[in-house]
Amino acid sequence: MDLRWVPALDRIDLLAEPVARAVRELKEEVRVAEIDAELADTAAFCDRYGVAMDASANCVVVAGKRGGEVRYAACMVLATTRADVNGVIRRHLDARKISFASMDDAVSLTGMEYGGITPLGLPEGWPILVDSRVAAHPEVVIGSGVRRSKLALPGAALAGLKAAEVLDLAN
Repeated sequence: MDLRWVPALDRIDLLAEPVARAVRELKEEVRVAEIDAELADTAAFCDRYGVAMDASANCVVVAGKRGGEVRYAACMVLATTRADVNGVIRRHLDARKISFASMDDAVSLTGMEYGGITPLGLPEGWPILVDSRVAAHPEVVIGSGVRRSKLALPGAALAGLKAAEVLDLAN
């Protein structure tokens, strides 16, 4: 199966509901391609569909804690890098402790499927931390909110999201 990219607004059925709402509001064109849901994990997807790992970006949901309060954030990094969760991200979010959000929390809070979570359509108030390499990329492949498709859009579109901040997130 090859990737058949089409305008995302032509295939809303391939998007999680909060993602579809966000795509409608974007000024940038977003494309979507249907994939085998069993191949949604980045390495398997890239291998099967011939997408370079450095053209694929992962959305990592973190939970930062300070004084009994938990704050969530999404971090976008290229698949070839690792987010510096305990350093840059923890300090930026002013969290005493930080961890990856549990699968149950990430799914229930975002309304998206685990393995397909994307920064488009996240809950109001969540910071979206975009690594500078993602922001500078002409086009990145990201999740669509469901495991059976992927989105493609310019990195600048992610950097331009209302809650986005561009930082050097990877170590």
